[in-house]
Amino acid sequence: MVLSWVTFQYLFEAYWPHLVFLLSLVIGSTAAVHAAMTKNDVRAAIAWVGVIIMSPLLGPFFYLIAGINRVRHEHISEQQNRNLKDYFSNPALPVADIGDLCAPQFDSLRVLGDRVSHFPLRDGNHIRLLKGGDETYPAMIESIDHADRSIALQSYIFDDDSEGRKIADALARAHERGVEVRVLIDAVGSRYSRPPIIRRLRRLGVPCALFMTNPWGMRMPYANLRSHRKILVVDGCTAFTGGMNIRGGFVSAVAGADTAMDTHFQVEGPVVLQLMSVFAHDWEITTKEQLPHESWSCDQWNPPPGPRMPARCIRSGPDRYIVGTHNMLLGAFAVAQKHIRIQSPYFLPDQVLLGAINTAARRGVIVDIVIPGRNNLRLVNYAMTAQLDQVIRNNCRVWRTRGNFNHSKLITIDGAWSYVGSSNLDPRSLRLNFELDMELYGREIAGHIERLIDAQIADAHAVTLDTLAAIPFRKRLRNRVIWLASPYL
Repeated sequence: MVLSWVTFQYLFEAYWPHLVFLLSLVIGSTAAVHAAMTKNDVRAAIAWVGVIIMSPLLGPFFYLIAGINRVRHEHISEQQNRNLKDYFSNPALPVADIGDLCAPQFDSLRVLGDRVSHFPLRDGNHIRLLKGGDETYPAMIESIDHADRSIALQSYIFDDDSEGRKIADALARAHERGVEVRVLIDAVGSRYSRPPIIRRLRRLGVPCALFMTNPWGMRMPYANLRSHRKILVVDGCTAFTGGMNIRGGFVSAVAGADTAMDTHFQVEGPVVLQLMSVFAHDWEITTKEQLPHESWSCDQWNPPPGPRMPARCIRSGPDRYIVGTHNMLLGAFAVAQKHIRIQSPYFLPDQVLLGAINTAARRGVIVDIVIPGRNNLRLVNYAMTAQLDQVIRNNCRVWRTRGNFNHSKLITIDGAWSYVGSSNLDPRSLRLNFELDMELYGREIAGHIERLIDAQIADAHAVTLDTLAAIPFRKRLRNRVIWLASPYL
């Protein structure tokens, strides 16, 4: 036994470089083959294979952490096929007819939505636009306080600050009076607050969970996949969705002169069932608990007086609905004939989406792109600035707003179609995050959104090729270098 150990020690000391080379060759080859066979984007495949080849030991480690989609397609498809297809749906509800609401070119966009979303376009929805936390949070709390049966809340960020605690206390009050409550917070987003709000919710007895927590107890392997969805459904009849997280920075009484802006939507009508279906699926994936239809849905709505419109939810994420929003926007930009308005806090579309935007502009469509003058993510702002020349050269108009940061994600086409929700126009949002948006057909809501965007433009300054060229070279170089890492910002 002693001899064999001595022999092994001698062989290892003599041949360890060869063993390390062999190990790196096996691990690197395996990782490179996996990347080449599983990546559908050729640029991503080339990048990962290059990283692995250049560093056969560290490269596979980085690929293991950030390059592998750990959301099992088969598992999620099985869950969705069993529950989501008919979950909280009502086949008796009317399918929307958009003929009298929109121009004929939107018929093809409606067909695209049927195939991308798998949710039907439902008529009879009442949509109320809410500006900022001053309007949104009180409306949410009022709805929670009037809940009779159920409350489902999902958010990317839910801070343990003055505004977050108000909503947490409202949820606790509802729970104490016998309302079924479920709260789902993203595992990465929950760490924006110290301490995380989930501790308070658990102390208050509110059923809650973290989405995409790594079952191994480690942070890194799942840090690249996040749920960015924002949903509140009360009694299955009233819902809130859009782009706003729950934090005091959106409330003027808290943030004062630095109040950030955002846009959220209060929804009543059949589309609420779709919002509830998305939440129920995410909750079941996270906790294995199925939410019964009779407690969590509503088949009768009594929306307040006002215009009602066709709407549907569009899911996207690193599962069977990957690039859902990407595909919808490609179709929307293709059917545009007069005017495209885009407001996004993080405008970093990939080359395919840039091509669709630029092609629309070259066809004579007016394209207005509104981005913040002050951004809360400095690196994203640098990368975004490095890419603006690609749309300006093709006759798109780019506007940087003055004043405080605006987190709104709003798109309208020809004053008749709107796209609102949680998705940003950047690689993370379009390919990695779980996102939730709504497409809305109707001139009333589109006109309201257009007026919001036009008001931003009226007080913005135009970004031109001259203003971009005037940026000092060292800053332009910095922006370009950071732009290279834009898929991971």
